[in-house]
Amino acid sequence: MTDIADSPRRRADRAVLRDEPTRFVFETMGTVASLAVPAGLDATTRLALLAEFDRLETRFTMYEPRSEARLVSSGELPLRQASTEYRAVQAAAQHWHLETGGAFTPYPPSGGIDLTGIVKGWAIAAGGEILDDAGVSDWCLNVGGDLLVRGDAAPTRPWVAGIVDPSDRTKLATALSLTTSLRALATSGYSERGDHIWRPVAPAAADARFIQVTVVADEIIKADVMATAILAGGPATMLELLVKQQVEVLAIDTVGRTHATSCFAANCAS
Repeated sequence: MTDIADSPRRRADRAVLRDEPTRFVFETMGTVASLAVPAGLDATTRLALLAEFDRLETRFTMYEPRSEARLVSSGELPLRQASTEYRAVQAAAQHWHLETGGAFTPYPPSGGIDLTGIVKGWAIAAGGEILDDAGVSDWCLNVGGDLLVRGDAAPTRPWVAGIVDPSDRTKLATALSLTTSLRALATSGYSERGDHIWRPVAPAAADARFIQVTVVADEIIKADVMATAILAGGPATMLELLVKQQVEVLAIDTVGRTHATSCFAANCAS
């Protein structure tokens, strides 16, 4: 059986931090991915998951001057000549740019196009498809704190996600049981990475700005981009998007107030 850590398909600079049948942890996209599979997962599927994240990172990274993403952004490669996959991700980013009234954007102030705001969610979704195709019934894929789950953590026990308190990273603000209809969770905030969000829409007043937003949805790309959009746009954007999308939101503002939809307001009962 192939040892993933020694596989020649793995990028030379990629660290596999834990390689066990029920827990697989590896570095990717500038963060750490952790897969939990209570019943265990064969090495072939773990290798396929790792290869998929590597492949997507290679195509969409903005840190390599000859990556497809950099070539398109610089104008050296016209969008119409880009790969089918690149154009599909770009189309998804444009859809969410319009759906959020510009609060989520793939267009940085410096110009060009940067899809890194949607690629992580895309990769998580792709990883979930690999696990589903392998016939895995229960799993939790966590990439940098964004989660996608299937099934349960144990018989009669759902997967539970803890939401970190942005004012004290050693504590949880609350927790949420993820369900079949709400199986994806994403958080965007300033406490770890500082103010890294582009704001093409008018920012909220200082006293109403959010410092952390968690969104739970039926799919990970929706959760990811909506968390970013609500963080960027503030309360007004949150109210507008809640009319359009069936999601749960927990937003914490600059003075520590929480703005929660029913699931979170009920202490996140499943």
